[in-house]
Amino acid sequence: MIKVVRGNPTPEELAAALAVVRARAAAAAAAPSGPPMPPEQWSDPGRIARRGTRRPGPRSWARTYWPA
Repeated sequence: MIKVVRGNPTPEELAAALAVVRARAAAAAAAPSGPPMPPEQWSDPGRIARRGTRRPGPRSWARTYWPA
């Protein structure tokens, strides 16, 4: 239950605030919460390589050297 302690919100403001609270609660409920990863797996190359690496763009060679 949500209670307004101060102020006098309009019905639209109250509906907007409740929509945000409900969306955050739904996102928190949908988030996977498994057991924490053991420290020996933190630097596992297989875990790091799962993410897709970005490929260099067509003109990336021009930005590799910055003269002093």
